[in-house]
Amino acid sequence: MVTTARRDPLTLEVLELIGTVVARYHEEYDQAASEHSLTGAQARVLSLLSLEPMPMRRIAQSLKCEPSNVTGIVDRLEARGLVERRPDPADRRVKLAAPTERGRATAALLRDSLDFAREPLAGLSEQERTTLRDVLRRMVDRFDD
Repeated sequence: MVTTARRDPLTLEVLELIGTVVARYHEEYDQAASEHSLTGAQARVLSLLSLEPMPMRRIAQSLKCEPSNVTGIVDRLEARGLVERRPDPADRRVKLAAPTERGRATAALLRDSLDFAREPLAGLSEQERTTLRDVLRRMVDRFDD
């Protein structure tokens, strides 16, 4: 059944369209990051931390990379005053990476500069955007299965 779905023309077209959206997202994200003298990886970590402080291991899990890679990225962000390390209130042995005020402001500027989907999404009705969101959530939820 899965093999048939992989060869289904509709599924292949959807995959191509998703690939196009993802490629465009990464292109604009990397461009926005470079405008702030950040790498794409640094910008992704900063954006993730702007949602909530977290330990290196959890950042690595979220970004699907090695914790040692995250340590280097956080070191560079910390050197620029965008991130700080602080003890986890729940377990003082654990260090959390957290954005500074400057880091939060930079993350907001990054988010605001990602225009690629705003115009196409604005052309969809609220119901269409809701449907798209719901379908994408279902897909993301299946990643954990």
